[in-house]
Amino acid sequence: MSEYRPIIAPGPSAAFFDLDRTLIAGSSVFVVAATARSAGLIGNRQFVKDAASAVAFKLKGASDGTTDGVRDRILGAVKGVRQDDLVALNAEVLPKLLGKIRPEARRLLDLHRHAGRATYIVSASPVEIVEPLATTLGMTAGIGTRSRIVDGVYTGELEGPFCYGPGKVEAIEEIARWEGLDLAQCYAYSDSASDLPMLMAVGHPVAVNPDTALERHASRHGWPVVEFSQRTKSVIRRVASGAAGAGLAAASFAGGVRYARVAASR
Repeated sequence: MSEYRPIIAPGPSAAFFDLDRTLIAGSSVFVVAATARSAGLIGNRQFVKDAASAVAFKLKGASDGTTDGVRDRILGAVKGVRQDDLVALNAEVLPKLLGKIRPEARRLLDLHRHAGRATYIVSASPVEIVEPLATTLGMTAGIGTRSRIVDGVYTGELEGPFCYGPGKVEAIEEIARWEGLDLAQCYAYSDSASDLPMLMAVGHPVAVNPDTALERHASRHGWPVVEFSQRTKSVIRRVASGAAGAGLAAASFAGGVRYARVAASR
């Protein structure tokens, strides 16, 4: 059990995971949109828009200029759809998303569970998809965007904070209050600079397959950077110097590990 000791914290803590390009390869939006089109819930024009957004996201990461743009895209995708119909898609969506879970991400989840730490998905995707996915993965909970529902139909408006950017901080701070967590001892994982607020809110931020802006920030601040290789299913870790990096560096991962030092002063 010694391999789990490096990520055990002395106080109450949790690990928060972004979904797209972090826990899974690619975008959950494309999977949901493709399934919705097959079920007749959205037309070809909407599907093409969602597919184009997913392809751009896969290639470049988060590229929306404002939080409003991301919010409108997420809410617009479910506007006019019955909640029961969206929930019913999980019979097809969940197996597809599970097939996209990175094996290295599963390993990280196992490490945190063995350390006695709660694990959460924190995503802008609809909570109707995020919650059951987290449950299926054996995680503590899934936190996603909640859309307003009137007479069983999504209105295209928010029901509570938007779970993106600063909204993710609101979500994890609320969990911390309810569960008595010490955010200074919590971990957060993301690929995108849009999640810098969440990463900066915890004591152990980790960049996973980061976009250019996040990688630059991680390098400057001495954060660990973890790269998951789909081709070899190995972990290639560039671990920054500093306490947070040292703790993660000592953790044991399966196969294909190499290190490079990054000066914390960069």
